[in-house]
Amino acid sequence: MYKILIILSLFLSTRALAQIDTGSLAIHKDTGAIVVHKDPRVDLLIRKQMEINEETTRDSRRSMPGFRIQVMNSPDRNKVFAAKTKIYQQFPDVKPYLLYQPPNYKLRIGNFRTQEEAEEFIKQLSSLFPSGLYIIRDTIEVTPDRLKEEGNNER
Repeated sequence: MYKILIILSLFLSTRALAQIDTGSLAIHKDTGAIVVHKDPRVDLLIRKQMEINEETTRDSRRSMPGFRIQVMNSPDRNKVFAAKTKIYQQFPDVKPYLLYQPPNYKLRIGNFRTQEEAEEFIKQLSSLFPSGLYIIRDTIEVTPDRLKEEGNNER
């Protein structure tokens, strides 16, 4: 019985101490300032990281809706790779994209903003690939420099 009484008094006393008397708390409305003590080198690191982020995003590629030319659609991988090699040799500045959608390999080229640009390029490709050239709506890669040039041309 004595043990139960001691345990009960411990629980009750801790419960009584847990209660907060809100009337005795003084609320100060003017003390909302927070003082942060930090090393001044932290600001230098933040500025340096911001510069690095700006450089990498400036040089990175961005994507947008556009058009590509589908040159080949074949289950024969070697045929598609041979066509890709031809494109690299004839048009080194145009980037080919190889997609595998079972059971076919698809070879698409270019990053054209408009369908008219793609149609102009098909005329150049027709000597290399006389048939099977299609303009496909796709997500294209656009460099920031190209975006700036086109923005200036529209003004």
